[in-house]
Amino acid sequence: MIRSMESGDKDPVIILIKATDMFTPDEVIVAEEIIDTYLNQSHQKDYDIVVVENAERRVAGYLSYGPTALTDGTYDLYWMAISPRDQGKGYGKKLVEWLERKIKESHGRMIIIETSSQPKYHPTRQFYLGLGYKEVARIPDFYKSGDDRIIYTKYI
Repeated sequence: MIRSMESGDKDPVIILIKATDMFTPDEVIVAEEIIDTYLNQSHQKDYDIVVVENAERRVAGYLSYGPTALTDGTYDLYWMAISPRDQGKGYGKKLVEWLERKIKESHGRMIIIETSSQPKYHPTRQFYLGLGYKEVARIPDFYKSGDDRIIYTKYI
């Protein structure tokens, strides 16, 4: 089941973000700031967050997204993580497919995803390519020397 994030989901989401070993400590801080903005500033329109529950009704993953500022119908998928114990069970795919439907219903036209070129992100990049996203840009040494920013898009 995919649903809007609630305040009681914050701790399980932070735990699963850390458990993936994919995010640096600074990235965890930023992810938590986005979660706090979403949960505590109901008037904001920059971020929306959903969670997916597993068969035991535990939070298996989360996804944050929002409209890209100053665009018409473009959305960013900001963050997504699936608990290590729930990876490989289709939850990530369900979240992205849910997002695509949601954006289409909102008359959106494009989704942007940015990620790192680090080797540990290879499965993530393959995941997005497998869902029909295309690499449209690469900025060499963006995050640090030897770590490119890779930008994927998909038209809805």
